Amino acid sequence: MTVIPTAINGVVIIEPRLFEDARGYFFESFSQRDFNRQVREIHFVQDNESKSTYGVVRGLHFQKPPYAQSKLVRVIKGTVLDIAVDIRLGSPTFGQHVAVELSEENHRQLFIPRGFAHGFSVLTPEVIFQYKCDNFYDPTSEGAVAWNDTTLGINWRIPAEQIILSAKDAYHPLLKDLEPVFRFGENLYE
Repeated sequence: MTVIPTAINGVVIIEPRLFEDARGYFFESFSQRDFNRQVREIHFVQDNESKSTYGVVRGLHFQKPPYAQSKLVRVIKGTVLDIAVDIRLGSPTFGQHVAVELSEENHRQLFIPRGFAHGFSVLTPEVIFQYKCDNFYDPTSEGAVAWNDTTLGINWRIPAEQIILSAKDAYHPLLKDLEPVFRFGENLYE
């Protein structure tokens, strides 16, 4: 696999090594050994999958400590614009985001460390989205930032009138109103 740094330290794009021939293709979608060596020591404990249609925006979600999660995300079918927002108070990149197109064609994955809010927009008629988490889901630890917080400057690449949200995602706080959950420099992996 090839690890590509982004503008925010710790958030990385992963491109698998693809083997193609007349039959189709093969690639290793995850190797614990290679991930630990090239990205960071981590132990994923849960795999999730969602299916969405064009215009859906999910996010910007995170889990609060002690259930904070890192995520390794990828698309099996379709195309999304995947977003990671730095919400670590005191970080030099606080409030900044990384936006990466993930698709069934490019096979890219995005690693989002703890301390970031995550979301995506669906750019094709249908998307199947998979992700690994390094901590179990805990409903009492849910947190989120408003997907349309203008201070974040996110272009979701979907016309506003075509955006589809869950009832919950329509009413999250702005980043400036979010109680500090993560602090830059804290070891979020203890």
